[in-house]
Amino acid sequence: MISINENFCKGCDICIEVCPKKVFEKSKKLNKKGIYPPIPVNEDKCVKCMLCVLQCPDQAISVE
Repeated sequence: MISINENFCKGCDICIEVCPKKVFEKSKKLNKKGIYPPIPVNEDKCVKCMLCVLQCPDQAISVE
């Protein structure tokens, strides 16, 4: 299960770029901060490599 804390996310899209399985894409709706946060769309393809967690500068992603 992939969780993204939208309160921490600043919308840098690093997670979208580093994911080898293209699990994330940019949301089409703005959050409270006025950014389009990433959302997991192919969560079943996640291999739990944790690159998104390691590269997130805001510690906004968790993978269980």
